[in-house]
Amino acid sequence: MHIREITFVKGSASWSGLPSDGRPEVAFAGRSNVGKSSLLNALAGRRALARTSGTPGKTREFNYYLVNERLYFVDLPGFGYAKVSKRERAHWARLIERYIAERDMLRLIVHLVDSRHEPGVLDRSFIEFMCGSDVPYAIALTKCDKLSGNDRVKTEHRMHETLSTYGLEIPVFLTSSQTKRGLPALLEWIGTMATMEP
Repeated sequence: MHIREITFVKGSASWSGLPSDGRPEVAFAGRSNVGKSSLLNALAGRRALARTSGTPGKTREFNYYLVNERLYFVDLPGFGYAKVSKRERAHWARLIERYIAERDMLRLIVHLVDSRHEPGVLDRSFIEFMCGSDVPYAIALTKCDKLSGNDRVKTEHRMHETLSTYGLEIPVFLTSSQTKRGLPALLEWIGTMATMEP
């Protein structure tokens, strides 16, 4: 898949505000500050398409980006933004779960996990939730430029072992927004899966 054109369309904080034009959707999920905005910018080849921040929880809406006039990339609110109330965190968790369970246009989920750390409680909870979903699912291990070659091999192996405990065999991509490592393979997978009929 080659991204020729990508534009920000809208952000929505409610179910009723999500687009209704029927285009396929590719959703990007992950903990706050895992690098979702940076990865989206790198995939798009743009520096400031998605707003990046050192402050976790910057994405507090479903942010929609139209790709090649054909499909949407959807930047989901990050898990675990600590500076909001438990009530608000629970609201977003319910909305994300509803989106994955009920959104007819959703074609696949890319779950970003920081390659430098073992999957935490929130990541494991999301993996467990995805076990009950029919939506195609992949892991993108971010910030792998921070690891040595040996550590990259270890973290990929560790992720596959974690997934196997949930009975999952899904693609795992080692990625870096800085060096662009893994991004062509991830885009190819997205392009293939997003055009398949649900």
